[in-house]
Amino acid sequence: MARRPGAPAAYGEEFTFVSPLVKYLLFFFNMLFWVISMVMVAVGVYARLMKHAEAALACLAVDPAILLIVVGILMFLLTFCGCIGSLRENICLLQTFSLCLTIVFLLQLAAGILGFVFSDKARGKVSEIINNAIVHYRDDLDLQNLIDFGQKKFSCCGGNSYKDWSQNMYFNCSEDNPSRERCSVPYSCCLPTPNQAVINTMCGQGMQALDYLEAGKVIYTNGCIDKLVNWIHSNLFLLGGVALGLAIPQVTYPLVGILLSQILVNQIKDQIKLQLYNQQHRADPWY
Repeated sequence: MARRPGAPAAYGEEFTFVSPLVKYLLFFFNMLFWVISMVMVAVGVYARLMKHAEAALACLAVDPAILLIVVGILMFLLTFCGCIGSLRENICLLQTFSLCLTIVFLLQLAAGILGFVFSDKARGKVSEIINNAIVHYRDDLDLQNLIDFGQKKFSCCGGNSYKDWSQNMYFNCSEDNPSRERCSVPYSCCLPTPNQAVINTMCGQGMQALDYLEAGKVIYTNGCIDKLVNWIHSNLFLLGGVALGLAIPQVTYPLVGILLSQILVNQIKDQIKLQLYNQQHRADPWY
């Protein structure tokens, strides 16, 4: 049949603007993070159920288990939109997915800028976290093990000094404290003893009542804050590499997701225009 002069060339019915490569690449890209989100939720729920005390890790602003669950659920919903939107070629879901990724990327960018601008306040935040951890030392076994590991690793005791342990109700030096550990420090503050077969968990007994010189013969007297800051300064390249390794997937996921979703949305719109054009001109005898 003759084509009307000036009419655009028609594509075959089997032609599509939607690239299978972009479509399924976006689908499997989201499927990967969808599985990761389910693992995050499962780990968060398991960690939460294993906690028997509501005061667990109360030194932190948010329980890591709860944070893991919330982030996992949000990530699950976001990747669900990406998976179904790409598979079903749904513009609404793809636009929602792209918008959410844009917000995530902007939030990450803002967090990075704020972290750089207020880097001088990092020491104060570290001090606050360590002091709160000291207060809740006996409230959670995981927190207790973490503090003991840190004090052994960095050869330190307390936040600014070993006397910071008086903030804990069990180690407080007040006369009305009935605890057997009154005015003591945890065993992890004690200096290592060569060839010691059994750990003396009471080696820090009464150490807070001694001055620095006397206490220094038995325990570490320097605080962990200075030790931690010095360790960070001496391992900047290592920490920078680790931070870069963690930052790459966090930045890559939003950017790649936004790029692929927008390409697919434009292809779907072109395909819709083609279908409408074919429907309008299918009955045209001059088409």
